Amino acid sequence: MKRLRLRNLNWKYIVGEVLLIFVGINLAIWFNDWNASKKIDQNKKIAIEKIQIEIKNNLEELLKTRENNQRITGAIETYKGFDPGATEGVIATTGQMKKFRKQYPGFFHATDSTQLKDEFFNYEGDIFINLELAELSKIAWETSKTTGIVNEFGYDCLYELQGIYNLQSLVTNEMSKAGNALQNQEIELLLRVLEFINQMDSNLEEDYKSVLEHIMDCT
Repeated sequence: MKRLRLRNLNWKYIVGEVLLIFVGINLAIWFNDWNASKKIDQNKKIAIEKIQIEIKNNLEELLKTRENNQRITGAIETYKGFDPGATEGVIATTGQMKKFRKQYPGFFHATDSTQLKDEFFNYEGDIFINLELAELSKIAWETSKTTGIVNEFGYDCLYELQGIYNLQSLVTNEMSKAGNALQNQEIELLLRVLEFINQMDSNLEEDYKSVLEHIMDCT
């Protein structure tokens, strides 16, 4: 039987092979980590861009519906300022009614009028309130949370975005209350809810604009 003589082994070759294997494994690990990190950065950038678009659209929707709903509040308050008529209606001069209709078109449809003393008429008619409820989306935000990509956002960015969407949910809930109040013809409740919504809208608008100024820093 032949004995293996260690001195005949090529130790330089063996050590070289081991080093090559070691370097190869580490390069593969580094490449996988780099590739995964690059993919995360890409997904993070896409998520931020989607959220940015969503917030822009929500801001536009908020401003559009607020303008309409503020007109509703003004129309109701002005209408309540008229003297109540003998029936379903109000007492006003032709000039007052003309001005009211011009300022708030479509709100009051007169079906009949009876002349009283001087220039005053008793106007009977129907009130039409076109309440617009803002459709504030949170799809991009919820998708980012579901996929876990928000965990890659910085703390300040994540904190601010979470606060915005929480406030947005409160506004949406109040809008539902306004819709229910109108459906139940609870006008006083509708006015209170719209006033509260207007206050929250202003805060939400400021938060939207603040985030849009530096949201790309989240990347």
